[in-house]
Amino acid sequence: MLFVLFLESGLNVCMSGSATSCEECLLISPNCAWCLMLRCCFMTFQKTLTSRCDLSQNLLKRGCEARFIENPRSVSSILKNKPLSSKGSGSTQYDVIQIQPQKISLSLRPGDQTSFEVQVRPVEDYPVDLYYLMDLSLSMKDDLDTIRNLGTKLAEEMKKLTSNFRLGFGTFVDKNMSPFSYTAPKYQENPCNGYKPFPNCVPSFGFRNLLSLTDKVDRFNEEVQKQMVSRNRDAPEGGFDAILQAAVCKERIGWRKEAYHLLVFATDDVPHLALDGKLAGLVQPHDGQCHLNEKNEYSASTKMDYPSLALLGEKLAENNIFLIFAVTKRHYVLYKNFTALIPGTTVEILDQSSKNIIQLIVTAYNNIRSKVELSVWDHPEDLNLAFTATCQDGQSLSGLRKCADLKIGDTVSFDISVDARSCPPSGTQKSFTIKPVGFKDRLEVSVDYRCDCGCTRYTQTNSSRCSSSGTYACGTCHCESGYRGAHCECEEGDAGSLNLSACREAEGKQVCSGRGECSCNQCWCYESEFGKIYGTFCECDDFSCARHKGILCSGHGDCHCGECKCHAGYIGDNCNCSTETAPCVSEDGRICSGRGSCVCGRCQCTEPGAFGDTCEKCPTCPDACATKRECIECRLFNTGKFADNHTCQRMCKDEIITTETLNTDDPSTVLCLYKTENDCVMKFTYSEHASGQSVLTALREPECASAPDALTVLLAVVGSILLVGIVLLAIWKLVITIHDRREFARFQSARSRARYEMASNPLYKQPISTHPVETVFQMYSKSYNGGVH
Repeated sequence: MLFVLFLESGLNVCMSGSATSCEECLLISPNCAWCLMLRCCFMTFQKTLTSRCDLSQNLLKRGCEARFIENPRSVSSILKNKPLSSKGSGSTQYDVIQIQPQKISLSLRPGDQTSFEVQVRPVEDYPVDLYYLMDLSLSMKDDLDTIRNLGTKLAEEMKKLTSNFRLGFGTFVDKNMSPFSYTAPKYQENPCNGYKPFPNCVPSFGFRNLLSLTDKVDRFNEEVQKQMVSRNRDAPEGGFDAILQAAVCKERIGWRKEAYHLLVFATDDVPHLALDGKLAGLVQPHDGQCHLNEKNEYSASTKMDYPSLALLGEKLAENNIFLIFAVTKRHYVLYKNFTALIPGTTVEILDQSSKNIIQLIVTAYNNIRSKVELSVWDHPEDLNLAFTATCQDGQSLSGLRKCADLKIGDTVSFDISVDARSCPPSGTQKSFTIKPVGFKDRLEVSVDYRCDCGCTRYTQTNSSRCSSSGTYACGTCHCESGYRGAHCECEEGDAGSLNLSACREAEGKQVCSGRGECSCNQCWCYESEFGKIYGTFCECDDFSCARHKGILCSGHGDCHCGECKCHAGYIGDNCNCSTETAPCVSEDGRICSGRGSCVCGRCQCTEPGAFGDTCEKCPTCPDACATKRECIECRLFNTGKFADNHTCQRMCKDEIITTETLNTDDPSTVLCLYKTENDCVMKFTYSEHASGQSVLTALREPECASAPDALTVLLAVVGSILLVGIVLLAIWKLVITIHDRREFARFQSARSRARYEMASNPLYKQPISTHPVETVFQMYSKSYNGGVH
């Protein structure tokens, strides 16, 4: 019966935690509940220590009545909830409400989230206190001349925005000590001594409150008329000293509780920051306190370092002051960076002689009034806060605590979710504050923790339910020393009550698996620094399971009795294999682009040459050209099956480059060709960039063959025939000529080989004999003499 109930309960974090008390059970998970019934389902709740802690629905199924289930939830309660105001000035000025509710309490169970809504409405015609803080270094002389009648003009403009306006005035230069100012004796009374462009000026000073906030704006003009500039040595000014004093000396400055606080900081140079004071030997950090003397001058200027940005931001926010940097254009970027570090701060560009100061202030004021941003003060470290803003357009923006572009009277809301990460010591109460930046209104939040079970109020010592040898609390007995058992019915060392066989899982097995002691026929498991040891025979634990990268069950499962029970969506011995196939689906809707299989949520490409998260890249695959062809058609010619613009943009994200000619020399590119609907040939190349992006290079237009001209074809045929005939005649003539020459050469060779010529023939005798005259005369002489004889 016990085994069946255990299976029905399911393996969950509540039972695997082996909680032995109600408090331990509640800390395991916000979903865990504790059954405090004593007699119900004895086998379920009495023999197994962990079985009282389970999911509420499981406890109900196993017979625990709902009234005996301890399962506290996180709740929020509104303690003060006055309605939002719509107007700021008038008889209700001191009862203006701009945030709702004003006070709530939270009771948090660790891990169980609760939420509450906050509404903010900047009211119309809210009083305004404006303190003008001016740099009186020598470079600001022209600006001083410009603002001599500023009070009257500014009051006239501000009356258009509020009927209750007050104005104050203060000045600053820098610390009157080297190396920031001229300290030689001749410069003590006149730092401009010897300076020809402007020979007379007043000594340097840190800060002076010349006019506390007042509605008599003529006094502002009077004070400005009296002022003279000073001269310091280095370019940076001591303005941050002045800002902090103007913020923290709220009684001396005259800041009203029920008013917007605007501090205008006008300068033409950069400020000194914390640690710069060490150049003058000032090692004491600024204490953030007010140090104005009876002359309304900053008395600690030469005693403490300049304040840090963090301290400045803290004091401005603490006193609900909006800081407006009015600076020249060349320093705008620097002060713009400051606004990111100091909440509630804006920056505007000041003309060289401050001619635009009134418009600047009005613009900055309107900009401030158009924004609402929540800030959290004294945020307890063990609380998680999450904001969701609903601005004037009605859309919920998760993770934002700011609304902009508001009109006066617009109401915005913020949904704030809170959960605790842990339980502090019993009875601990904490609090924090939520307030709009620059507003005096705030929401106070008190926090207590629901870490204790209500049933502990009914704890009974020496209870008869525990054999008068233990304390009964929340359905369980906590036995006194020397007693064991569900009802403390067994004494330790009582051999009569000890049956070791009941503590063995099987014959020959170790008692309590060697990881516990047998008492009152039950195994009491040892504690382990690695986790929990549990089970009827201490055979189970929650730490002897397979790990992946050092993480038990990969973080995707629960360890039970040496086996990982994977959460939904994970499989494997160590639950490291996801069954989710969505990451493997390519843009064409196929698993791994049809070139691989999805294994543990990742594609394993089986097609040679395929790669990419979804095997979508494969320049050498047979279908590579066909796949990219559809994108060429829809992107370049708005044709093909992806011609729908939405489909084309979704499916075809590769870069496509068009060109007049294609370069096919690159061995890493694949040349693709296809025939278009017009029987033209479209060519493109496909390659993969080093970044992993596919690059397609295509011709601007398909290559199309034009129809032949009939006359041209006829002339071409006739010309070809004539050309062939002429070529054949030329060849015939050439062959005949070569043949004749060969025959003539043979004839000549035969003549040259003859043995004699006609003139040297021995059988031929010339018919004419030639004799010399003398020979002829001798012959006739011989002939004549013979005749005589």
